[in-house]
Amino acid sequence: TMPSIFSYQSAEVDWCEGNFERSAVIAEYYNTHRTSLFAFLLLAPLKFLVLEEFCHLKVSLLLAGLFSMYFHMTLSYVGQLLDELSILWTLAVAYSFWYPQAYFPKCIKTRRHFFWLTGITTVISTLMSFVKPTLNAYALNCIAFHLLYLTWRELKKCNDKRVHRMAAVMVMWWALAITSWISDRWLCWLWQAINFPYFHSFWHVLIALSLLYCCPLVIYFDVSYEMPSFKPKLEYWPSDSWPVVVPYVSLEEPHKQC
Repeated sequence: TMPSIFSYQSAEVDWCEGNFERSAVIAEYYNTHRTSLFAFLLLAPLKFLVLEEFCHLKVSLLLAGLFSMYFHMTLSYVGQLLDELSILWTLAVAYSFWYPQAYFPKCIKTRRHFFWLTGITTVISTLMSFVKPTLNAYALNCIAFHLLYLTWRELKKCNDKRVHRMAAVMVMWWALAITSWISDRWLCWLWQAINFPYFHSFWHVLIALSLLYCCPLVIYFDVSYEMPSFKPKLEYWPSDSWPVVVPYVSLEEPHKQC
């Protein structure tokens, strides 16, 4: 008989970490707990954002974190799909609200039309995810190259050194994250041989750190397009000099002349 799609270890993907080595109910102990750290790193700074579109992002990230924890805890087929689809839906939310209108296809004239385009694309991508689930993670990671391309386009128009520095830090964390992901996927035999199969858990933390810098950059560029009367400025909390900081965007309204 076919195994239940909710059953433990019914997923098509199994990461390098040994299963049930540290817990009888958690399949991948470190991957599950690093996901909770991922949620903490991202959602803690975002709780200060109150705009409606950021509320949508917070909900999407919360669901992505919860579904990822469920997947690594059970390695179930449903968990795998929920993990991957929640990331797809989070990206859809981000594209819908913050994709610069200057880069819209020529046939798209308004943000409302772009919402429809993004929605239709997301529905089609969701249905295609069921065809070959083992390819979903590779496809989702490839979207990062488009995001890096957009960042490069925006940096060409920006002379603020703080913006360029934050983008460089974001790319650094992403490079370390994707290296960890690929290492866990393709070199598992090596890490198991030396008893260190934890690179996927590093991926969760490193990609969270990359997104921690990516979100303020997206907000910075979005304000530049959508709120031209304000001057966005990248800041670090609690201070620039601290070794561990939370980046954010402050808005400065220019003085009005009488």
